[in-house]
Amino acid sequence: MSTSTHRTSQTAPPPTTAAAPRRRTQEKGLWAFRILLLWLFVVSIAPLLWVMRMSLATAGDIGRAPLELLFAPVTFEAWGRVLGDQTFLGTLVNSVIIATSTTLVCMVIGSLAAYAFARFRFRGSNVALVLMLMVSFFPQVAVIIPLFKQFVSWGIINNYPAAIIPNIVFSLPTTIFVLTVFFREIPHSLEEAAKIDGATQLQTFTRVMLPLAVPGLLTAAILTFVNSWNDYLFANTFLFDAKTWTATVQIPQFATQYSIDYGAQAAGALAVTIPLVLVVMIFQRNIVSGLTSGAVKG
Repeated sequence: MSTSTHRTSQTAPPPTTAAAPRRRTQEKGLWAFRILLLWLFVVSIAPLLWVMRMSLATAGDIGRAPLELLFAPVTFEAWGRVLGDQTFLGTLVNSVIIATSTTLVCMVIGSLAAYAFARFRFRGSNVALVLMLMVSFFPQVAVIIPLFKQFVSWGIINNYPAAIIPNIVFSLPTTIFVLTVFFREIPHSLEEAAKIDGATQLQTFTRVMLPLAVPGLLTAAILTFVNSWNDYLFANTFLFDAKTWTATVQIPQFATQYSIDYGAQAAGALAVTIPLVLVVMIFQRNIVSGLTSGAVKG
């Protein structure tokens, strides 16, 4: 018995030797994944870095070859023209008003609707949620003419509501979907405890559910704000002059009949993008937790 055991121990390969090929394969896969992530990062960030370089160059340097532009002297002339333009600063204020109004309305309506979808099950609720989500994927250009005629009849053309209403229509389904998934993850026992203490349905929603859903609320609010902030189609169609234009509409206006100020356009694009980047960086943990809610079941 001892002899057979001794032979088996001699013929069996050491565990470290058998695991070595598997470990090398895993390391190769990990390095391939890292290289892919690095490539995606470079592809994603390169256009933004190039726009930044254009905003820090003179008009003459922008027309040069790429390598010559890359090593051209740095200047802030384009930024001075953009930040010194009162019209552009006014359009930034318009963008803030429109995006903030859209976000607030979507959060109020979306949170109530999402709570209803998450807690009050009724026949066809899942179908209704999917159909509502399909609205956000509908081509926006297909509704331009009907909306234009409707807004003319309402007398709101060239006013903030003409840009706010379409943004609400196309952002609200995503807001409701994100919040519905998040509300469903909150235990029912917390609501039951609040009802036992005498809280009404509305008090339970405002004092129990909303505080627990802060990560989801932040995620939905940021997604809605970014979508409205970057809108160009509705603002360019329903707003006619610089008094109501958003910044995305004003940026292409840094041009004349015979020339285009590419440096000012690049600086304007960065001035619109940088605030969004900062907001996402500050709340990135909340965004990730809000988007991944419901992905793992306990």
